Amino acid sequence: MQEIPQLLLHNRAWAAEQLAEDPEFFTRRLDGQKPAFLWIGCSDSRVQPDHFTQAAPGGLFVHRNIANLVRPDDANLMAVLDFAVMTLGVNEIVICGHYGCGGIAASLGTLPSGPVGHWLSHVVDVLNDHRSAVECLHDHDERVNRLVEINVRDQLLHLAQTPTVQAAFAQGRPLTLHGWVYDLRDGLIKPLLDINAATNLEDVGAPERVLV
Repeated sequence: MQEIPQLLLHNRAWAAEQLAEDPEFFTRRLDGQKPAFLWIGCSDSRVQPDHFTQAAPGGLFVHRNIANLVRPDDANLMAVLDFAVMTLGVNEIVICGHYGCGGIAASLGTLPSGPVGHWLSHVVDVLNDHRSAVECLHDHDERVNRLVEINVRDQLLHLAQTPTVQAAFAQGRPLTLHGWVYDLRDGLIKPLLDINAATNLEDVGAPERVLV
């Protein structure tokens, strides 16, 4: 339980540091948020988008779930998406997976029981649609990382087909969807593909392998 007091202590130290550097730091936070990006990423605790992008406070509107899935029946994500695009006016949406993803790895084996297994069954659907492109690789880590890339592609297509994104496209909004993968080994983002209103979704193939 020592971790809880430590978190609170670090919070007070951080707040004092911000005020010492900029007395108006928190006051400006009260003016509302104007993020440039909606970030849809994995819940993995090692992946902290505000840190490795050095985004300013308020720059990222963030939604995270295991394996960065986009499901039309996920009311939480659909609400986040609609609020970001239609209320906040965000015109850049990122889906960012990461190599070595535990959820993706679990989907290549026997799924756990309960809510986690049910959630990851959606990754198994992705695997089933692209099984030959994944199982042709002999190394387990390579299969995991290739499925990470393909999963980002499929989730980006799911995102492009949502009513919110389709409505923004129909309105002529300059909305762009970006599919990225974060590499835990070197801290770098690897872009995979982009989708905008002019993209023919039927022509979007599997991304080229980035991690080889």
